[in-house]
This record gives sequence, structure tokens and C-alpha cells, in this order.
Amino acid sequence: MIRKFEPWDIDDVMEIWLYANLEAHDFIDGTYFENACEMVRSLIPSSEVYVYEEDSNVTGFIGLEEGFVQGLFVKPGRQRHGIGQALLEQVKSNRDVLMLKVYRKNEKAISFYRREGFDVAELEVEEATGETEITMKWCRA
Repeated sequence: MIRKFEPWDIDDVMEIWLYANLEAHDFIDGTYFENACEMVRSLIPSSEVYVYEEDSNVTGFIGLEEGFVQGLFVKPGRQRHGIGQALLEQVKSNRDVLMLKVYRKNEKAISFYRREGFDVAELEVEEATGETEITMKWCRA
């Protein structure tokens, strides 16, 4: 079931955010994500966030700001079960355009977004990590 984020979801969402980032971005020092936790925690309640819930457990979430996907994360061990796709479909349903950024080295995510209809819009180097990020764009057909 997909529903809007509620304040009591914050601990589950943050746990998913941290561990999914550490797993997907082994090319970035883990302290980068650990140090960002409090900032992310403070931003989530003011963003448009939807959670995917299974048996009363949050197993994924997507966060947006003005048509920009700030993050799509699925609990490690629950990936490749349609959760990310369902969350993305939820936000596509009432938008004509979505944008997001993904690290070039995160090939699994890039493949996923391509399958979901996103195209590469631009490349840039993220100053904080020195890693190349790809901006991807989806437009309703």
C-alpha cells in the first residue's frame, strides 16, 4: 500500500535512506551519508513524501519537491519486488514531467530509471563528492 508520509514514519524512512544509500553508493565514503542524516531528517517532513507499506512496515519511499525526485529508496532485501516502480507510478500519475539526479556509477539505478522512461538530460560533477551525476528527465507521452 502506498500512502502519504506521516511524522511517525521518520525513523523507518531514515533507516531505509541510510542503508540503501550505503549499499547503492559503495564508491562514496559512508561518512558522507552518515553526516547528512540530520539534514535529511529535517527536510523530509516539509517535502512531498509517499511511503510503501507492507504488513505495517515501511519498505520504501519517494520524496519530491516541485516535480524533482529528491530520492527513491527501497529497503535492502526488498529491492526488485516492484516497490520502486509502484512509488514512481504514484508520482507520475499526476505530473507531466519529473526530473532526478543519479550518480553515474550507480548503474542499477540508471537502468531502472531508463526502463521507467527517463532519459539523460545532462551530466555534472557533484562538488561534495567529486562524483559525476546524471540528471534524468521523464515526460508524459
